[in-house]
Amino acid sequence: MSEFRQRGLIAARMLCVMELTDAACYAAFLSHDRKFDGRFFIGVASTGVYCRPVCSVRTPKPENCSYYPSAAAAERQGFRPCLKCRPELAPGLAPVDAGGRYAKVAARLIESGFLADHNCPQLAARLGITDRHLRRIFAEQFGASPIEYAQSQRLLNAKRLLMDTDLPLLQVAHEAGFSSLRRFNEMFCDRYRLSPSEIRQRQQAGSALPASLQFRLAYRPPYDWDWMMNFMASRAMKGLETVEAGSYVRSLTIMQGGKAHPGWVRVTPEPTQSRVVVEVSAGLSPVVPEVLAQMRQLFDLDAEPQDIAEVLGELALPRPGLRLPGAVGGFEFAVRAVLEQQVSVKAAATLAGRLIERCGEVIETPFAGVCRLFPSAEAVAALPVEVLREIGLSRQRAHCLHTLASQQAQGLLRLDFVVDVEAAITRLTELPGIGIWTATYIAMRAWGWPDAFLATDLIIRQRFAGYKPIDIERHAERWRPWRSYAVLHLWQGTPIRLTEPGL
Repeated sequence: MSEFRQRGLIAARMLCVMELTDAACYAAFLSHDRKFDGRFFIGVASTGVYCRPVCSVRTPKPENCSYYPSAAAAERQGFRPCLKCRPELAPGLAPVDAGGRYAKVAARLIESGFLADHNCPQLAARLGITDRHLRRIFAEQFGASPIEYAQSQRLLNAKRLLMDTDLPLLQVAHEAGFSSLRRFNEMFCDRYRLSPSEIRQRQQAGSALPASLQFRLAYRPPYDWDWMMNFMASRAMKGLETVEAGSYVRSLTIMQGGKAHPGWVRVTPEPTQSRVVVEVSAGLSPVVPEVLAQMRQLFDLDAEPQDIAEVLGELALPRPGLRLPGAVGGFEFAVRAVLEQQVSVKAAATLAGRLIERCGEVIETPFAGVCRLFPSAEAVAALPVEVLREIGLSRQRAHCLHTLASQQAQGLLRLDFVVDVEAAITRLTELPGIGIWTATYIAMRAWGWPDAFLATDLIIRQRFAGYKPIDIERHAERWRPWRSYAVLHLWQGTPIRLTEPGL
């Protein structure tokens, strides 16, 4: 390794603890270090394109480079996406503060198609903030307005479909959210200065919809895939999901515009490339952006492992690639969390499988272990408490599950796109049978909250023998804002240094 490249690596590591100055960003670009992937994008004046820090093109001169916090911000300045490193594959950023949380949830709502039927003031109202506040935090996080971000996402999704599938151009335009092929061509050419047919090397207009589509998503290494797949396999719900041949497979229903889109998805890691391959069934093709967003959360692909390890210190040393397993849908995981109360992981999976068999809709897939969809809140709420008891639940847990489903079905409970985590936890604990452990566990996994801590968890309390929950909470303060990851490491039995309780 050259001395200059070594200096680049050293300076790039400083990026984790310093502002994104031009010098630090250029050093990270020189190092091509994947831990900076998605943290910023580079606009290159000499070519007119913008790249990821991991791009392997010939490095441009520093004076030709400018730096942006998001793809939308780079496109706002007139740059078009690099066809080699493909900015749409980059991992996102993990929200660790209130502003970041608002911006992240707003971005997820935009990606799910919220602005197709609503305006920015309505988006702000959905988040519980003013339109002005939304625009400010969005600009701080992404360097662009919500509308500009939405336009960028639509075009990047179209580019993804053009490069990763053989869908006809009309189909691409429709599934990317454009009202007509003409409008799609105009916006694409205006923004990227290339036509859709130029992006796609071979156009198959009129070809039939394939059985499945394949996409790739990048992440920042390290990633402990063996641990993650074992975690998923041990909790797999019969009929809904399975882990086979190194891949995770499950059925999925995405609601968009009042319409249900059922299908299946298969996720296969490619560790040598620091990415995953996501295969999506044809039935989910109209909602690909939301499917990919859910897979990002499920596998915690936006995590920043170096930042986490620096805070956790010795706790993270044995397994630096541990990720926070997420969830597909807040209601689904809330049901799972209730079923996990006071039973083993295996027993909870068995109970979930019985519930799915009882009221989950049948779906055809090419996988023997995936044949049903997770039941909707309406379907679970329609089951009397006595019927829920027949799957093996106590009366108390059956009543809790019925209440949870009923409140979700009636729109009295919000379990997706949660912004105010503490308020949502408090709301959950108001339901009969849901205590602080269950509510916090839902926040940890269903909402991807990185700073949840289960001080009352049995294993955690065993690790802190002699400590009261308040003392455990006090000790865990050192792990903010990554206490959810601390929980995972503590569950793995990682040694910890304890001071005298109360100190």
